[in-house]
Amino acid sequence: MVDRNPPFTKTVANFSTLDYLCLTTITGVFVTVGYLSMASISRVGRSDGGFMYAYQNSIGRLMGFFPNHEEVARYKK
Repeated sequence: MVDRNPPFTKTVANFSTLDYLCLTTITGVFVTVGYLSMASISRVGRSDGGFMYAYQNSIGRLMGFFPNHEEVARYKK
């Protein structure tokens, strides 16, 4: 475990390349599907999923729920 209760800024700063890749992929898929289906989903609701997925992965690594060897080495804990 690196941080039991990491703040929002530390969690977002800890996004990895894979987190950004997932964020953009999920957002792109949701925006495209939403546009093509002409669903009445707000733009915020369509792009929220990618960010929340990346945030969940980042906070999970910081809290020690997911493998976090890089984070432990980076924060020296």
